[in-house]
Amino acid sequence: MRAAGTVRTAVAALAVVGFTGCATGPSLETRSAITASPGDSSELAIGSAGFTESELLARMYAALLDHAGYRTHVLTVGNRELYEPALEAGQIDVVPEYAATFADWLNAKDNGSKAAPVASPDLGTTMAVLRRLAARRGLTVLPPGRAVDQNAFAVSAAYARKHHLKTLSDLGRAQLPVRLAAGDECVQRPFCAPGLRKKYGIDITAIDPKGVGTTPAKQAVQNGQDQLVLTTSTDATLDQFGLVLLADDKKLQNADYVLPVVNRARAGGPRATAALNRLNTVLTTADLAHLNEQVDSWRRLPADVARNYLVAKGLLPKS
Repeated sequence: MRAAGTVRTAVAALAVVGFTGCATGPSLETRSAITASPGDSSELAIGSAGFTESELLARMYAALLDHAGYRTHVLTVGNRELYEPALEAGQIDVVPEYAATFADWLNAKDNGSKAAPVASPDLGTTMAVLRRLAARRGLTVLPPGRAVDQNAFAVSAAYARKHHLKTLSDLGRAQLPVRLAAGDECVQRPFCAPGLRKKYGIDITAIDPKGVGTTPAKQAVQNGQDQLVLTTSTDATLDQFGLVLLADDKKLQNADYVLPVVNRARAGGPRATAALNRLNTVLTTADLAHLNEQVDSWRRLPADVARNYLVAKGLLPKS
């Protein structure tokens, strides 16, 4: 769910006036600003990419920073192509991101769309590359927590019971013919059909192009038309379709851990960092899936769901 109309209007104005001027990042003339001491602005703009999970994370960041004494507002911006340049320019100060995806995105921005991927399933390696790429743009990547939103594969619970499946390795060993419900790109993406065949030995016989985690894709697995569906690790609706995730036990997927990225000059100081890092002590992948469910299935407001979670975890006072 998106923010109120006034916020959307502010974002639209920001996009027209300011985003276009910062599309290529800081120039050499402003390079000294990147290496300056971390800043600590009293008023901070928190960016959200507009989908449920990003909105929830942005609302939690805002609430934690408010509690730490900052004045915050959440700006809903539709995509990374808009909010990342705004983050560099200090028009947005904090955004929720995903380690591996953001590392590859920044690398492609620096080296072109055909640049070899730099992210990997190893979190330490991915973080080292990400921090280096972000630092040259005046951005600081804060530590990741336990929550990860990455590609994941699910089967029906009945199918899992019948064939004793808990992991993707189990599915490979079972040598079952598998139709996979996914997007068209799954045919060639290394994390999808090619990776399932190579790393796990899964017999992918066909790709059913129903999209990633869509209702038709899940229904196709639910009714037995397909055996496997590509979704995400924080998918909140699997239970509704009688589906269960198979563990990626050989780590085919990249380390897409949730983390905040901040504009160093405005929100890179220890006080903001400490406030945002408090979320890492509690938030898990399962928690994030449940929060998504409350918004997407129960139709609760992201701001309310975010605050209730922080109160329940002892990170905010009850009143």
